[in-house]
Parts: sequence; structure tokens; C-alpha cells
Amino acid sequence: MPEIRIEWTELARRDVRGLDRTVAMRIFEAILRFAQTGHGDVVRLDGPLAGKLRLRAGDYRILFKLNGTTMRVLGVSHRSSAYQ
Repeated sequence: MPEIRIEWTELARRDVRGLDRTVAMRIFEAILRFAQTGHGDVVRLDGPLAGKLRLRAGDYRILFKLNGTTMRVLGVSHRSSAYQ
């Protein structure tokens, strides 16, 4: 799998800035691992979030879109509020 380029929306950047450093590092590692290898707990979403994907990183969910070799990170939130 070719390496994927990562783009961050401003909302996603704000989401990560508000997290504890340890949690933020876990999120960065999960995104980087997916971008480099394609491995991770990824699920294609449906309903109101159709067309988007979710990557699980512990208790946090990373919402993103994949366009060719570009991963656009749309947001990061705790699992309790990720799908609202």
C-alpha cells in the first residue's frame, strides 16, 4: 500500500490541542500507523456520516475521509460523543 498523505482540518487540530499529551500522542501514532501501513481499527460509516471513515485509538475516534492517497482528518472525539 502506498504511503498516505495526512491533512488536518482546523477543527481536528483544535480537537487534538484540547487533549492530554499522552492521549494526543496515541492518536498521532494511530494515524501515522494507518497512513504508513493501512493497518488499524477502521470502519466505513453510514447514515448521516456516510462517506466518512472512523479510526479507533483507545477511547477516542478519529473521523476522516480517504481520497486516493490523502487522508483528511476531520475531527477527533471521545467515543461517548463521536457519532453525535
